Amino acid sequence: MKLIDYQDSRPIYEQIVENFKMQIFKGILQPDDQMPSVRSLSMELSTNPNTVQKAYAELERQGFIYTVKGRGNFVKDSTGLLKDNKKEELIKAVVDLFVEAKEIGIPLEELVEEIKLRLGENMQSGGELT
Repeated sequence: MKLIDYQDSRPIYEQIVENFKMQIFKGILQPDDQMPSVRSLSMELSTNPNTVQKAYAELERQGFIYTVKGRGNFVKDSTGLLKDNKKEELIKAVVDLFVEAKEIGIPLEELVEEIKLRLGENMQSGGELT
């Protein structure tokens, strides 16, 4: 399981949270699936168990997992919550990019047309965005 990128400037627990959220979103982790134990995941990732515990606490706070005393952590049915959360993140990122483009003199219309063009090419070829 590749959850940590040591080149990433984000704290390790945030990377763990984001990766588990993406696994839930993609359907890799289903509702009521048991999460790896804190101890086993910390050993697998070669990180401090407190880091994994912090990530699990954050996932629980955000509503993506729940804890059963003595049994562990389980995935909550939060597909709608995750999509709303991710949608909000993506919209913010796009708005930030549009603001940056405007600041350097790229007209919004030009940017939108270029995006539409590239998306159209992507949909036809089935390839990645260029």
